Amino acid sequence: MFDAGKVQCLRNHERNWISPCRTVFLKIKFSSMPESTTAAPLVLHPMAKFQRQVRSLVESNVIKPSDKLWKIAFLFKDNWEHWKQELEDFEFSMQDPISDLLAVESWEEEV
Repeated sequence: MFDAGKVQCLRNHERNWISPCRTVFLKIKFSSMPESTTAAPLVLHPMAKFQRQVRSLVESNVIKPSDKLWKIAFLFKDNWEHWKQELEDFEFSMQDPISDLLAVESWEEEV
């Protein structure tokens, strides 16, 4: 897997990216890449960040997907009132399983 953060790449005149590392020769061609690209910064919804934290807790076996949402209260102590209100705003019940929270694909809010 190519990790751009660990390998500094140099760009040559043929629109190729070449790794300066002498032990590994990595050459990736970007033939369809325009000369300049601008991407809008990705801003995550606060609930998406919360969802990631909860997913991390599930993956590390601190909680189970079948556990009820109220069990998160013990882990988020000081911030729980805020997250409880956010969950209720998205029509979650504290009796819903954590897997329901993890199943959400988009946190778009209706205006």
